[in-house]
Amino acid sequence: MPKMRAADAAVKILELEGATTAFGLPGAAINPFYAAMREHGGIRHVLARHVEGASHMAEGFTRAAAGNIGICIGTSGPAGTDMITGLYSAMADSIPILAITGQAPVARLHKEDFQAVDIAAIAGPVTKMAMTVLEPAQVPGAFAQAFHLMRSGRPGPVLIDLPIDVQLADIDFDPDTYQSLPVHKPRCSRAQAEKAIDMLLAAERPLIVAGGGIINADASDLLVELAELLDVPVIPTLMGWGTIPDDHRLAAGMVGLQTAHRYGNATLLASDFVLGIGNRWANRHTGGLDTYRKGRTFVHVDIEPTQIGRVFAPDYGIISDAKAALEQFIAVARERTAAGTLRDLGDWVAACAHRKATMHRRTHFDNVPIKPQRVYEEMNKVFGRDTRYISTIGLSQIAGGQFLHVYSPRNWINCGQAGPLGWTIPAALGAVAADPSVDVVALSGDYDFQFMIEELAVGAQFNLPYVHVVVNNSYLGLIRQAQRAFDMDFCVQLGFDNINTQETEETLPKGYGVDHVRVAEGLGCTALRVTEPELIGDALRRARTLASEHKVPVVVEIILERVTNIAMGNDIDAINEFEELVDGPDAAPTALLSPS
Repeated sequence: MPKMRAADAAVKILELEGATTAFGLPGAAINPFYAAMREHGGIRHVLARHVEGASHMAEGFTRAAAGNIGICIGTSGPAGTDMITGLYSAMADSIPILAITGQAPVARLHKEDFQAVDIAAIAGPVTKMAMTVLEPAQVPGAFAQAFHLMRSGRPGPVLIDLPIDVQLADIDFDPDTYQSLPVHKPRCSRAQAEKAIDMLLAAERPLIVAGGGIINADASDLLVELAELLDVPVIPTLMGWGTIPDDHRLAAGMVGLQTAHRYGNATLLASDFVLGIGNRWANRHTGGLDTYRKGRTFVHVDIEPTQIGRVFAPDYGIISDAKAALEQFIAVARERTAAGTLRDLGDWVAACAHRKATMHRRTHFDNVPIKPQRVYEEMNKVFGRDTRYISTIGLSQIAGGQFLHVYSPRNWINCGQAGPLGWTIPAALGAVAADPSVDVVALSGDYDFQFMIEELAVGAQFNLPYVHVVVNNSYLGLIRQAQRAFDMDFCVQLGFDNINTQETEETLPKGYGVDHVRVAEGLGCTALRVTEPELIGDALRRARTLASEHKVPVVVEIILERVTNIAMGNDIDAINEFEELVDGPDAAPTALLSPS
């Protein structure tokens, strides 16, 4: 039996399981693992500036392509605790990432050794498995189990903690006979599919709600095929945005309290049946359940058994991987088509299309300072159908959800449930590392951008180019808007008079505080600033050219008016609209006014 260090066995298993890239920071307790990676040479390493950043890079890497599993690596103690936000984010959104941490020697774990912390106990609630490997011979099994768990059932993250003496110990391991553990995914039965389709065909105004589970299952083509077979409109969730192209005739818009379309909410309210596939009925999608559920029958398909009935009890539930369910649904739908028993839904589809053609929010404003709606209008004009957008949270993301267009799965990469500020930069870098051929455009408010701005240096060092649109109102805009309910504007203003702004060629307006252009340039990137709406498009085009030319992130900072309220509410039938609504193309020139 071949003998090798346990760290060498671990790195070899990463290769055998398909790993190509890792994000992390070396340290004393994880140096044996790094030595193994150096000797092995098959895994590209991207040096992050913060371990939380490495964990979000791993998330972006996973989310960018089907089958990817991002890896983040850190030393003992604070490296693991820094990863917790990334693990929580990945767990909440069903994203498989593997976190690997170093640890103090086994004999010192109970002696308060330097940087010795029980990271397995800390990470347990936000992972599918968190394990400190106490015996060197357990290392191959621990890594095999990690990949098995990440791929089986509802995907999610795993943390493996490796004491330094465990990494250095010699073990028996034969990589030539290593075999991945079989993956388990529950599958919809034929009888379940027939019942669900029969329930849908009994309805007059049915909808399909397409969740992120469809993207995780790489089944968006099947979703579109099913919708076309049945002639049923589709409502993507925020995590499922891109499962059906926004301009498809059956794409009915998004529903929710924030990242939603007026026509999407109106169509959900007009429906009488909802088939949810791979979604979790998130509260920002449903709003008040009494309103959301009233007058509608629900079928819910989800890979996680305990997700069925978690938010509300559906009329029928199916435990299944989204791809397996869609395959069964399509088989039944084809039979119903051949038998001529499908309901004619032409009038319903036409009504949904009419709402989509008429119910829009205004985007064309010529105001200075710039109104945010104009930014997304210009982004729609400049960036093509294949653009991959990355965003996390805040008014910037909410407005992006209302005004941008997405045409393919994985072209909207968003941290859905956790929503940590700072996520966008590292996630964008991870996505670029996964597939440099795709044009990546990140979207941040100024505070999200400031949280992990140091990671821009990673993009400069490792030539990970993308365009980062920063909409700057020098405010915690979403929190400020939420504070309206408390009649206050408290502890949310980021502005101050920056004593250095007079030295810049394009002066930062008085009171806007941080000079993001100079900071980005200091981190090795290129940056542009825009203060007038008619210049936004040229700046975006220039940024795209600069990113391609210099192979670094390019920041486009757009100076917004300080206060803008973006449409949102507490129920999907009671959204507060703060700006003018439009019925024609002039005031919303990039809106999808008519489906193709």
